Amino acid sequence: MIDSGGGGRGGMGAMVAGVPTRDDVERAGVWLAGRVVRTPVLRSPVIDAAAGVPVLLKAESLQRSGSYKVRGALRAVSRVAEGGAHPGVVCQSTGNHALAVAMAARDHGLGATVVLPADAPAGKVAKAREYGARVVLGGATAEERHVVVDEVRDRLGYAVVDAYDHPDVVAGQGTASLELLADADVDALVVPVGGGGGVAGACLAAEGRGVDVYGVEPVGCDSLARSLEAGRRTVVVPGVTLADGLRPSCVGRLPFEVVRDRLAGVVRVGDDAIAAAFRMLLLHAKLLVEPSGAAGLAGALSVAASGRYRSVGVVLTGGNVEPGVVARLLSGVDLEVAAS
Repeated sequence: MIDSGGGGRGGMGAMVAGVPTRDDVERAGVWLAGRVVRTPVLRSPVIDAAAGVPVLLKAESLQRSGSYKVRGALRAVSRVAEGGAHPGVVCQSTGNHALAVAMAARDHGLGATVVLPADAPAGKVAKAREYGARVVLGGATAEERHVVVDEVRDRLGYAVVDAYDHPDVVAGQGTASLELLADADVDALVVPVGGGGGVAGACLAAEGRGVDVYGVEPVGCDSLARSLEAGRRTVVVPGVTLADGLRPSCVGRLPFEVVRDRLAGVVRVGDDAIAAAFRMLLLHAKLLVEPSGAAGLAGALSVAASGRYRSVGVVLTGGNVEPGVVARLLSGVDLEVAAS
């Protein structure tokens, strides 16, 4: 299901300070060159056939720290290090942003504390610790985790690197879309939505290019779609979803300011579609992508089915998936038939 985007609904309202521009995304791209992997843009004949049009896959599952979040984290943490006013950084996240901030802090010789949900995947918790971060578990919602972030900021003097309400994070995340658009000829671009930083960066990267940008949210975790419908940021109680990285209770203020008049629409996808996209990517594109990233392909297939576009690009945002999830999603699949 594709819902129409903001398109001027409700007016712009009060501007959010520090809203990035396409120039900021391009500058971030220049700075990040050589610091992150320029991940490949891939195609699969099976996926193209299912979509009915070429689908260009930006494989950020192959990125440093396992996701595109390292782009924004490196850009933001480098600014903190250059400023010299803070001994470390702190953030809250459902996983990938925390890993990226931990890696970036290690690279820049800064301390790091990351606040994760109590039910965060064990693999992401272990990896954050491997990067040298102090991990604090607690808080089912982002709002509860922000309380811990503020306590760490006040007690240790750490700089907050927010997962989406940070202009350098949005600009950095947007460089994945910038690269895709440079490497592939598409007229629609699809990005999974958690707090909205990635899709906001995509909107900026696509500005002036004649490319429609779509966000993808799991059914029941659709704060952006509801916010666009209401003309204001809207809180939801996140439902259960395979896509554990796409469960914020509310889209970020800064991303909403960017996307509300730029986004072509939002696609809501269910777990069955996410699981099918996960299997399609693993078995046919040979890409191990976490369900949150696979949601992007599920949304791209829906966008392609509209018949409006000649080719569709999708940012596969990350590949940090638990082995148990892989086993569960492949359970009962005839691998010989699926891979043929």
